[in-house]
Amino acid sequence: MPRPSERAPSERPQAERPRADLRRVHRFGRSQRWVHRTTAALMGVCVASAGCLYLPPLAELVGRRHLVVTVHEWSGLLLAVPVLFGLASRAVRADLGRLGRFGPHDRIWLRSTLRGGRERPAGKFNAGQKLYAGWSAGAVLVMLGTGLLMWLTGLAPLVLRTGATFVHDWLALTLGVVIAGHIGMAVRDPEARRGLRTGSVDRRWAEREHPLWRHGG
Repeated sequence: MPRPSERAPSERPQAERPRADLRRVHRFGRSQRWVHRTTAALMGVCVASAGCLYLPPLAELVGRRHLVVTVHEWSGLLLAVPVLFGLASRAVRADLGRLGRFGPHDRIWLRSTLRGGRERPAGKFNAGQKLYAGWSAGAVLVMLGTGLLMWLTGLAPLVLRTGATFVHDWLALTLGVVIAGHIGMAVRDPEARRGLRTGSVDRRWAEREHPLWRHGG
């Protein structure tokens, strides 16, 4: 029989495990982190290429407009691919289900946030994260539809393509502002970023920011 010091970490009694392990809580698995990183990378390429197409200083600096257009089109088309592949993972499907459910505690979180209160009950994802995920998913679908009308000119008459261009351009600007706000929130929360990078978060952070998470929320 192996001595206690020779056991694998997972086989050791809780009291024998390193204290650092006990302070961490598993938040995201490899598949969830892969979906987030790949989607973020594609979105970054899409936004950057759009900036090079619509902002004259960037357009002059980069040049090669045809190549930039091609990169923008394909990065936009591929945006849905990481989520579609991620559906094969039970953990990803569970997280998508959580993001799609809006409960009474989410309304309390929103009211408290808008009024500057401290009572902010949240499950694994808070109400702000759910709203951002839902709005972004809808915006990407609209961007994909209008982009296809602009790209495949034979799909619709000129009047519809003109309207699609108007919606695409203004929604792109709005999406850029929302993404900038999302990044700003992430910059102010290093533990949330660590969770997406390593998969685990500090237990005290989880209990403070997501108190309902450990109860199945």
